[in-house]
Amino acid sequence: MTHTLLSFGHGYSARALSPLLLAEGWRVIGTTRSPDKRPQLEAESIEPRLFPGDDLRPALEAADHLLISAGPDAAGDPVLAALGQEIAARARQFAWVGYLSTTGVYGDHGGGWVDEDTPLAPSTRRGVWRQQAEAAWQAIPGLPLHIFRLAGIYGPGRGPFAKVRQGSARRIIKPGQVFSRIHVEDIAQVLRASIARPDPGAIYNLCDDDPAPPQDVIAYAAELLDVPIPEAVPFDSAEMTPMARSFYAESKRVRNDRIKRELGVTLKYPDYRSGLRALLDRDRGK
Repeated sequence: MTHTLLSFGHGYSARALSPLLLAEGWRVIGTTRSPDKRPQLEAESIEPRLFPGDDLRPALEAADHLLISAGPDAAGDPVLAALGQEIAARARQFAWVGYLSTTGVYGDHGGGWVDEDTPLAPSTRRGVWRQQAEAAWQAIPGLPLHIFRLAGIYGPGRGPFAKVRQGSARRIIKPGQVFSRIHVEDIAQVLRASIARPDPGAIYNLCDDDPAPPQDVIAYAAELLDVPIPEAVPFDSAEMTPMARSFYAESKRVRNDRIKRELGVTLKYPDYRSGLRALLDRDRGK
């Protein structure tokens, strides 16, 4: 039997999953908001669809797996707004539905630990939107929903090296600030493991084993590149965009025991050091 994944918002994380499925003979349909991205998706053996724009009902009819990466806004979840009734009517057609959320739904814990059972208390607008979107997807009867709460994502083409090389990186110092992170290849392997072991209603944190202050990551990237460590700038006096500043509104350490215990996952990159070393080796063709 050929499985079909319909991927809404087929971006960075979904594109890391696709090769794993295509290698097993899957059909992958991915949506994009930009017509300019069609050739890129086609080159990766993805069947592109415009969303919004194209009629996605035939793709829904063909799919037995759904992945939702498209983010919500003040108006709510865009996929549910456009296709919620159709998805609800077909809820039992799907073997697995994955929703990519964020650890931002937990809010600020002053550097303390959170897990999947921690009460949700988002402190940012985007975190509130994600909490509302999670609840909206959970409210669809019979949908085999799996929620994945992602920490800060890095990987090929997305990491600290570019800014460090350009000399524009800064080590923003906010005492007690820690973030959790996840390499995109580990996101892909967790999603694949969940597809192989469906557990409707399950919620998983996706992060590595080593929550760390952001300035430590920048410093390590500079050490790997053998360039001077960027200057330290106090958070209170740092010039930052509102978006960048909002990331510092929350500090927490995220536990990932469930993906190991229930999905049997062994992280390829259990800390940012191993992940950054692998990215640099990749950049250098090793």
